[in-house]
Amino acid sequence: MLGLCMGLAGVVWAELPAPSFTLAWTHTIEKIRWEEDYRVTPSGLLLGEARIKGSGAGMEIPDGAELREGAWHYQSHLPPLQPLRLGRTPEAGDYQLCIDQRCRPLGDWVGPPQADRPALELWSCETGSGAG
Repeated sequence: MLGLCMGLAGVVWAELPAPSFTLAWTHTIEKIRWEEDYRVTPSGLLLGEARIKGSGAGMEIPDGAELREGAWHYQSHLPPLQPLRLGRTPEAGDYQLCIDQRCRPLGDWVGPPQADRPALELWSCETGSGAG
């Protein structure tokens, strides 16, 4: 089954049989929430809609975004990401991974952010087989 793998340099730390997910985080300086909806495809993680609750330093509202329900909604036109690389540090807090509208910190699957492991990669993979 196609799903989501998490780890670094191709080494799988965790895998989830999720066909889609939302990645969410709070900007460390502006304290504004971002959310990005991804679909897991054989080519990689395809970013669909994204939402941001405001603007600030390094957080410009993208062209074509629409304000709905207190957040700016916009569509991405990026090719599939394989892998999606995330920076994680103890000082910045953690990302949230939301599946079926239930959000949990990424640390629930891969441990808390650590200074000696400042990155995490997400990619599409066959889950349940140990393949990455």
